[in-house]
Amino acid sequence: MFNVGVFTEVLNLPRPHMALILLWFGVLLRCTTLVHSLGTSCTAPLTSGTAAISEPYWLESITHQGTAAYNSDPSTYVVFRNVKDFGAVGDGVTDDTAAINSAISSGDRCGLGTCNSTTTAPALVFFPTGTYLISTPLDLYYYTQLIGDAKNPPTLLASASFAGMAVIDADIYIPGESSIRASGAEWYAPTNNFFRSVRNFVIDLTQIPATTAGTGIHWQVSQSTSLMNIVFEMSSASDTAHQGIWMENGSGGFMGDMVFNGGKYGIWGGNQQFTVRNVSFNSVETAVYGLWNWGYTFQTVTITDCQVGFDLATGGLTEDTQTVGAEAIIDAVVINTPIFVRTSEASTSLAGSIVINNVKLNNVPIAVGVLDGPTVLEGSTGSLTIDSWGQGNVYSGTNTAGTFTQGTIASATKPSSLLDSTGRIVGRMHPQYADYAVSQFVSVKSNGAKGDGSTDDTAALQAIFNEVHAFSSPANGRKLMEIQFSGCAIIFFDAGTYVVTSTLEIPAGTQMVGEAWSVIAGKGSAFENQASPQVVVRVGAEGSSGIMEISDIIFTTVGPTPGAIVVEWNVAEPSSTSAGAGMWDSHIRLGGAAGTNLETAQCPSSGSGGTTNCFAAFLGLHLTAKSTAYLEGTWVWLADHDIDGDGFSQLTLYSGRGILSESAGPVWLIGAGETNHTLSGAQNHYLGLFQTETPYYQPSPAAPTPFTSDSTYNDPITFESGFAWAVNIIDSSDIIFFGAGLYSFYSAYVQTCLETMSCQPQLVNVDSQSFVTIYSLSTVGATSQLSVGNTGIINESANVDGYQSTVTVWSSS
Repeated sequence: MFNVGVFTEVLNLPRPHMALILLWFGVLLRCTTLVHSLGTSCTAPLTSGTAAISEPYWLESITHQGTAAYNSDPSTYVVFRNVKDFGAVGDGVTDDTAAINSAISSGDRCGLGTCNSTTTAPALVFFPTGTYLISTPLDLYYYTQLIGDAKNPPTLLASASFAGMAVIDADIYIPGESSIRASGAEWYAPTNNFFRSVRNFVIDLTQIPATTAGTGIHWQVSQSTSLMNIVFEMSSASDTAHQGIWMENGSGGFMGDMVFNGGKYGIWGGNQQFTVRNVSFNSVETAVYGLWNWGYTFQTVTITDCQVGFDLATGGLTEDTQTVGAEAIIDAVVINTPIFVRTSEASTSLAGSIVINNVKLNNVPIAVGVLDGPTVLEGSTGSLTIDSWGQGNVYSGTNTAGTFTQGTIASATKPSSLLDSTGRIVGRMHPQYADYAVSQFVSVKSNGAKGDGSTDDTAALQAIFNEVHAFSSPANGRKLMEIQFSGCAIIFFDAGTYVVTSTLEIPAGTQMVGEAWSVIAGKGSAFENQASPQVVVRVGAEGSSGIMEISDIIFTTVGPTPGAIVVEWNVAEPSSTSAGAGMWDSHIRLGGAAGTNLETAQCPSSGSGGTTNCFAAFLGLHLTAKSTAYLEGTWVWLADHDIDGDGFSQLTLYSGRGILSESAGPVWLIGAGETNHTLSGAQNHYLGLFQTETPYYQPSPAAPTPFTSDSTYNDPITFESGFAWAVNIIDSSDIIFFGAGLYSFYSAYVQTCLETMSCQPQLVNVDSQSFVTIYSLSTVGATSQLSVGNTGIINESANVDGYQSTVTVWSSS
């Protein structure tokens, strides 16, 4: 107990202030009680780490008690694996390959011959700092995170005799089936290869002979995947055959914050769509080679002392001859590189769309050229800035006629709130808290939450949030002296599934991180009334501001939940911190996974499950009017197939809305994908590359059935012949899409409509009051690629650029 007299004397304060002091200490004691065992004090805002240089990275030291809630044996299944516990040495001499592969694969995990996909056997495989000698590939099983020490990233050193596809292989080829597109040739179907993350490594190929095709990462993956904070070291010999990333197929995805030194190729890429942010290439012969895509967005690129920046295969105008459909590059610096962009064929008609925006060249003689052909855009031996240049068909307003252009294109107005101090679109790496001590983290399982997929954890989780934020909460007069804190601790969601049965309030100022994609699942009667939707997770109170960092979390429902607003995002970033309120590698996944009660048994594609049992959500993500948001690698997915079970069976599930944004911004959606998107009264948005797929069962039931239109949530007034809009924009301004891949693959689960690209009439609708610029718009399956006021303006047949149709730019004016 405190002695009031002594306390007052020490502070040299008059007794009339005693009530305030006691209130202060009462709050302090509440917070300290929660985290006392971790040694954290709440007397100062948690704005920096306290770890000593010699202290291990917190992820290595924190108690690991995470579980896989729906595993067949959750009591013995191990989620967190330290490779040294499996015999890896990390001395750069001992061959650690077998030990690491054992750490990845142990515990009846999802690999060759066991399953096609699963959510019930997650793993976080941790590498302490060190050098790990690798002689054959590390096989990356389904639902795995490979995470190195973020303080001192470990090195994966390929041995001189390395044999195999790549140091890390995310989709292993089956011997004897080598065709890169042969069905069944790999462990996993490339377009269903979800939930992978690799971060914090140096991958060193320099011991492999220069002329041997050594590869750092084979990354044939799909959505909810990420690569980050990786350095690739490769041979700089003139005859080098090394490559950093090889990616020949899939449907991604996000990668960023990587450096490539030396090698023949930095990124060798072929994938439906991908977003790449903040990558540097130094002395690489070809920084990026593009074999094929429907759309790629590169944001913030530095190319130094290379031979070619982007080498793009172009010219394929059919599915069988598909090459690069769309390449969009924004905020690049290119130095001492003879050619910035090179295509394989001269484009006198649509055959490879290119968008270049805010690119600074220094000693780059050819800005855009053709292999063994003409220079399309002159560079300079001095300095040159390309503001906005494009190759392909250009549209504006309601004009139905596009113009093939190789030259200056519309330059979207970029609100200053979307830009950093150098004038680039803001980018921010996934928070990893490398300099934070383990004592600065609070485990939810250590403080009463179960995460077992069945216990109601609402009260336990809410108590933790309340306690950690008691000192800065405006409730009960606790917001002392208007000081804003970013919390007393970082909240650690041990691996597990945490069921909540009423709204979980996450206060502004929260920093929270999951383990192998910890799950928060809304369940029960509170979320079952479509006429009175309720929020599952509310991020920030209405009108609140402060730091918000959410990483490695999945938000979902246990159906049926027709009244669930899965995430309502209210928080705004602090005025001095761009991207201060955001989510990284966090997803909204609706159905299609064990424990959701929305799987093949309940909701098969035949529709025999009916609608009542197959409601997944009312709304996935709602960005409210005063909020700001930085969302990187966020996938809002209404499951079209069952990840568990056989991994392929299609589902018929219903969600009324995907993402609704009413935010005045700034909002960044980087590498985001979802079911459908409405912007209403929105401002100051940057989206790149944005991807959607409309429901496979449409047009039956006709949209919006089995939901009803609700003006409160700005639902479209008009649906085209019962089909859902991929994107609907109403009364919005300063909206920039820098790459979009919008697809309709089925009509009533049948794909014959793809033969005529008529699976649905329209995909994107913009009203006449909105100011929007869309670069690199690629669509599949829709007759009209873009509509204004519900009237189709751009017909896909005029823009065929491979399997997809691509518009280089459309601007509202």
